[in-house]
Amino acid sequence: MTGVTERTSEPPRLRVRLRARELYGYREILWNLVRKELKVKYTASVLGAVWSLLNPLVFLAVFSFVSAMLGGAVEDYPVFLLAGLLGWNLYSVSVSQGAQSVIANANLVKKVYFPREILPLATVGVSLIDFVLQSLVLFLFVVVTYGFAIDRIWLYPFAFVALLLFTTAMTMFISALNVRYRDVQHLIGLALLVWFWLTPIVYPAGTAYANIITYAHGPVLWKLYLLNPLAWIVFGFQGALYHSSDAAAKLAPYTTGQLAVALTIVSAIAAVAVYLAWRLYFSMSGDFAEEL
Repeated sequence: MTGVTERTSEPPRLRVRLRARELYGYREILWNLVRKELKVKYTASVLGAVWSLLNPLVFLAVFSFVSAMLGGAVEDYPVFLLAGLLGWNLYSVSVSQGAQSVIANANLVKKVYFPREILPLATVGVSLIDFVLQSLVLFLFVVVTYGFAIDRIWLYPFAFVALLLFTTAMTMFISALNVRYRDVQHLIGLALLVWFWLTPIVYPAGTAYANIITYAHGPVLWKLYLLNPLAWIVFGFQGALYHSSDAAAKLAPYTTGQLAVALTIVSAIAAVAVYLAWRLYFSMSGDFAEEL
């Protein structure tokens, strides 16, 4: 008996404009998938999405208490921590859950035609909603603590655009690979753990710089450290939101102008990465039904 091969009917190559129009035409499916994931996440929950608002509030309360009791090395540590942590959460949750996005929707992939890119994009969309809700809490806390510092807050959109582009690229890349190579879902957890500690979220970038630069090859090691795009993104969020008296010593040793330029470069590189990841995903998506 001849075997039956299930394939998605896709053009032989990615045409970005035509595909973007097609994705726009299927925007209702994207939104429905986001809503479905949110409903599943808060099934049988009385408070629903309010839990997303409570998480940063609990963080702020707990770390304010811990800093006061232990005399933390960073002033206003809760703001410093959350400025980087919320962006990291958007990235890590999108990538880890995005790895499963195609596999988790195997029945849908086999039975219904739609642009398969919608699956990882929906994962990013769910994480983005949580990020926005939690950021509102942090913004209010920052305004109450410091006031509205217009001279620094303009860095925020630079960091956000870079974060969103890089997250989209990595989520699409990982989700495509995981369909064919299931070990990816196990490796990504380990990779994210190491990546987290290589990114200045729980420790100050200024302190890291002061320590690294003292080594024999300190300047070279610092340049290697800066190859991490998420480090620059965290620099941007912290520079925009953290305004304590020790900010100059604790934040990355760069001016807001230098950070803006660096984040623009990171965004440009991330945009290229989105295109390359999209091409890879598109080229592999025709075999998704067969491999699932």
